[in-house]
Amino acid sequence: MSVQPLFEHRLEVDGYETRVLELEGEGPGLILFHGFGDSADTWRPLLDVLGRRNQRALAVDLPGFGAASRLGPGAILPQLDAFAGALVEWVAENGDPPTQVIASGNSLGGVVSLRLAERADLPIAGVVPIAPAGFDMPRWFELIERDPVVRTVLSLPVPIPRQALALAVGETFRRLAFARPGAADRRVLAAMAAHHPSRDAVHRLITTGRRLLPELTDCYDLLDVECPVLLIWGTRDRMVSHSGAKVLTAALPDTRVVLLEGCGHCPQIEETDRVAELLLAFAAETTVAA
Repeated sequence: MSVQPLFEHRLEVDGYETRVLELEGEGPGLILFHGFGDSADTWRPLLDVLGRRNQRALAVDLPGFGAASRLGPGAILPQLDAFAGALVEWVAENGDPPTQVIASGNSLGGVVSLRLAERADLPIAGVVPIAPAGFDMPRWFELIERDPVVRTVLSLPVPIPRQALALAVGETFRRLAFARPGAADRRVLAAMAAHHPSRDAVHRLITTGRRLLPELTDCYDLLDVECPVLLIWGTRDRMVSHSGAKVLTAALPDTRVVLLEGCGHCPQIEETDRVAELLLAFAAETTVAA
């Protein structure tokens, strides 16, 4: 069985420079958007599986996160919308042959993917939000901001060794995002720590969260969504309650909902094989329907 190699490269999209993890593969282009404070690296386990299935896919660092350009002043979601829309068009145009795109995202990335689905001008075949934010009280940011390790990191009056900070960031992510902390892929934890290498970087992340929080209230126009939607959520998500699925299905009754028992906020890591199968099946279905 051949395995598609994973290429890491830089790409300029809508004026932002970003890092891309890309599988050439076949089928509709599958774009993967990460969550708040995360990066494209959260998708490495899933990309490993998709590479063995010859699926065309790419994960990117959203502006303001990972190794992408920083966000500009003003509202954040419109900047992410413009970036993501331009990326969809680039992926569609660079298909062989040009094709429609499936957008998927976790948490904040789920918000980005659902907002893409509201745009009739984009070549979107379907969207797969995974534990998307924006449907209930944003507990995720409260958990991050009030976490004792985060508070200690921000308040200590002395410099923190980089290794100690990396350990703190990785362990905080492990405790908050996973129902089974032992299921956290070490590569993903290491990447999360690497993208927050200093106290200034952690402080900048918290500041970005405070900017973003008000925008997540009433951030959808779901009645504008016309493409198929597959919603994936863990039943033990501490950061964004899966009760938000009821809000989505009330607006879009044809949405297919898959609740993953005992899974936390990042199913792409805790239930990688299951999420891969769901994405591949959805891609096949939407391609046939189109």
